[in-house]
Amino acid sequence: MTRDRPPATVLAFDFGTRRIGVAIGNTLTRSARPLTTIAQQAGDAHFKPIAALIDEWKPEQLVVGIPVHTDGTPHAMTAQARRFAQALSARFSLPVAFADERHTTQLAQSALDAAAAGRQGRAARDEIAAQIILQGWLDDDSGTDS
Repeated sequence: MTRDRPPATVLAFDFGTRRIGVAIGNTLTRSARPLTTIAQQAGDAHFKPIAALIDEWKPEQLVVGIPVHTDGTPHAMTAQARRFAQALSARFSLPVAFADERHTTQLAQSALDAAAAGRQGRAARDEIAAQIILQGWLDDDSGTDS
């Protein structure tokens, strides 16, 4: 991502086998916030609520967090997240960028613990993880496009 692109709404996803955290942000304000959590469903059923979010927010860009080991090497979830990103791109005809999501779940849990948030639990943690993923992407001028 470069600063000379026009302002755009961006949706980010923290892909998981049980839940998908979603965050929204804007390239003009360069800020992200948690949006929602989508429960993983059999087959492609989880794309229905994603389609509703895309229809509502009309993003110009999608970002998917790519999990890797601490040293940066891929693991089983890396391939699953990349397949999810490819499916998003194919289904919604939107550009999808990848963002490193190392430690986002731990950072999200720490943020929840520190804030003693009223919305406790894993769903809130997944949304905050997506926010951290998106904020990192917005802060990084060299975002990696797929």
